[in-house]
Amino acid sequence: MSTLHGRALDEIRACLDKVRGDELDGAIAELAGAGRIALYGVGREGLQIKGLAMRLYHLGCKAAVVGDMTTPPVGPGDLLVVSAGPGDFSTVSALMAEARAAGARTLLVTAEPNGTAAARADRVLTVPAQTMASDQGAAATSVLPMGSLYEGALYVLFEILILGLRERLGVTPAQMRANHTNLE
Repeated sequence: MSTLHGRALDEIRACLDKVRGDELDGAIAELAGAGRIALYGVGREGLQIKGLAMRLYHLGCKAAVVGDMTTPPVGPGDLLVVSAGPGDFSTVSALMAEARAAGARTLLVTAEPNGTAAARADRVLTVPAQTMASDQGAAATSVLPMGSLYEGALYVLFEILILGLRERLGVTPAQMRANHTNLE
């Protein structure tokens, strides 16, 4: 397609085609084995993380977004999932350190697998896309503004991750739907 939406969709597809299967499988394994799952992201990445938390809840997982009043503590057997597209954020680093000190594992979703946060994560899921850190000059290649390619790819990738996790956990679509709120 030569339209803007066609170019954007082509970019998201090309990005997702580069996600490594072993990294996706590893992320699914981490989620499947976790007791409680806490999730965190900043800005628009945070919005995608909140969507993932909702889907995990629909699967019957004990999932909560860091910062919500109902977020439980994490410890051994639990997992902190964080997104840091550009490679690190101060809040991500601090939360990863707290989770690790409490005995929880960490899963980092990032476009920068060689970034500072990746060196501290137990598991990394790389989403090779333009972020706010690479949206200027020669590095800027996406038709989408700023970090939108990363954020759009996260949305689709997280839904694919949920499909893999649903299969691994043996959860049916009807069971997921039963966990959806009726207060709408």
